[in-house]
Amino acid sequence: MSSPLVELKGINKGFPGVQALKNVDFELFPGEVVGLLGENGAGKSTLMKILCGVYQPDSGSIYWEGKEVSFHSIKAAQQQGISIIYQEFNLCPNISVLDNLFLGREPQKGIVLNFRRMKEEAKKIFSYMDVTIPLERPVGELSVALQQMVEIAKALLLQVKVLIMDEPTSALTEKEIAKLFQVIRDLKAQGIAIVFISHKLDEVLQITDRIVVLRDGERVGECRTKETTESQLVSLMVGRELSEFFSTRTAKPSDEVVLSVEGLTGPPYISNVSFSLHKGEILGVAGLIGAGRTETALLLIGATRPKSGRILLNGKEVYFKAPADAIRKGIVYLSEDRKNKSLILGMSVRENISMSILEKLSQFLYTLNRNKEREICKEYISRLQIKTPTMEQRVRNLSGGNQQKVVIGRCLAVEPFVLILDEPTRGIDVNAKAEVHRLITALADRGVSIILISSELPEVLALSDRVLVMHEGTVKATFVNDKELTQEKIMGAILSKNRGSYAVA
Repeated sequence: MSSPLVELKGINKGFPGVQALKNVDFELFPGEVVGLLGENGAGKSTLMKILCGVYQPDSGSIYWEGKEVSFHSIKAAQQQGISIIYQEFNLCPNISVLDNLFLGREPQKGIVLNFRRMKEEAKKIFSYMDVTIPLERPVGELSVALQQMVEIAKALLLQVKVLIMDEPTSALTEKEIAKLFQVIRDLKAQGIAIVFISHKLDEVLQITDRIVVLRDGERVGECRTKETTESQLVSLMVGRELSEFFSTRTAKPSDEVVLSVEGLTGPPYISNVSFSLHKGEILGVAGLIGAGRTETALLLIGATRPKSGRILLNGKEVYFKAPADAIRKGIVYLSEDRKNKSLILGMSVRENISMSILEKLSQFLYTLNRNKEREICKEYISRLQIKTPTMEQRVRNLSGGNQQKVVIGRCLAVEPFVLILDEPTRGIDVNAKAEVHRLITALADRGVSIILISSELPEVLALSDRVLVMHEGTVKATFVNDKELTQEKIMGAILSKNRGSYAVA
């Protein structure tokens, strides 16, 4: 084997209240894909941010092509050919896709920007990725999945030698993942080294050559991908065997309909959506990027205004002017975009969990019952196994997965009877995912009605009682989730040329 392109030796890094990395070694060779695994808070992102010049190690050394180096800035690392695609997007939402792609490194023609060259390169990279995104559209108007594709394109436009992908498929569907994996294989063939960080073990086993596992800030194992299994990886990650990823239901949904949607139509392209939700039912919603799943949820909670159609709650028509109205009625939505739409990063874990139940915590003269607030926060920190030194820790200092669990905790604190979960396990580790699945099934068994939007078809199949398939803003099919329902049947309905909806009993 050739010499390592990059080596990190004895890396230590601490933050207030936590030792993120403890004497970690990591090496990367040209033309290989290395999986970097670990639970949330294991130190994966911190290690890569040190390699990229975002953080400086407290101690340890970095070697680039055999020579010791120090990356004191992101630009210094980029000049050597190191680029990272962050789990949390690093995009400017108010400017165009084109401007985001070239921000800070715009090609010039004389004293003006060379827009022609920018557009040519952008079109070329999107064509290579087999994705269509309007170049002049503000990034903030794109779906999370398309924003992910912009992040990937931005990284590929650099002359990279090392490309780090932190949860690159978390917002992508099977079709987009297949495209991304082909891109990874092409880059590997060109001698580019890739670090692939993901909680999706099947993908790690599919695309990597070698896997390094971190646990509690320490390197606990390394294995050749061809010689390992999911169960072995889980054991390394969590320090114990994890017998199952998904929970099974102990109760069946009631015949009672708690939510009915009739002919719902609204922006940007939702048309004539109808479905029902029963008490204690988990209704899975599947579809490709742009299918209208999130957009339908936003119409349901009053975040956007419907043009026509009816929403009935327990048989009575309701109209929500804002999400706060839906919360008062017991309908809670967990957004797929935790960073921009679900969390206030500068506030504490306690404040983020309790912000949706302030009315419940109010007491004499509109003061808050702080003791009750702390009890509730402590309960959800424990139930969701949120890794935080204290409940007063600022949310921005938590890992992405633990941030997601804070959002879930806030939703559950409302004690909803209709819970809309939009990609609830995006970016969280296998142990936390299993815990979230147990919570979802336990809530449904207690009579909570759940709409589960997920791009992971195995998750939809494992948890749902029925599956709603959406395509281009309409309902294409509704399946009862029995033993004969497969991913192939769902994808067949999604890709069917028949644009009308149909039901399968």
